[in-house]
Amino acid sequence: MSKLYLPKTIKMVITDFDGVMTDGCVYISDSGAFTRKLNFQDVMGMSILKKAGFKLGIISGEGNEAIEMLAKKFQIEEVHQSIRVKIDVLKSIIERHNLTQEEYVYIGDDVNDLGCLEYAKYKVTLPHAPMRVKAVEGIQITEKTCGNGAFREVADCLTT
Repeated sequence: MSKLYLPKTIKMVITDFDGVMTDGCVYISDSGAFTRKLNFQDVMGMSILKKAGFKLGIISGEGNEAIEMLAKKFQIEEVHQSIRVKIDVLKSIIERHNLTQEEYVYIGDDVNDLGCLEYAKYKVTLPHAPMRVKAVEGIQITEKTCGNGAFREVADCLTT
């Protein structure tokens, strides 16, 4: 049973991608193509959230086709790739969707997520996150690891 607590006021889940939805690794094929591994539990978490009426957003420091595929499949409202300063994008999402601090959660796992994690009232990170991230005031840490059901843990917390 997850130890996360997220209130029923949450309407949108905004997440980093690599290190949250993936195992944090980039796999390089013999042809030089980069690929990532996704856990179907985490993908199902997106489906569960969408079916329950939540809005979704992805703010990724990198760009990749997996994000595009998920965005299309789940009609994700906000998809931002190759973003270096994520807090500006987070603030614009909040403004566009007229969200209060009570109405969204941000999930991130590394130092490029610090601005968003420090800004959000409800924030979640993962066990592998650096201590700087885990030390953010009010942050919650999933039991599941990156690309291994951590996103699903958040989804289940919000829908059960």
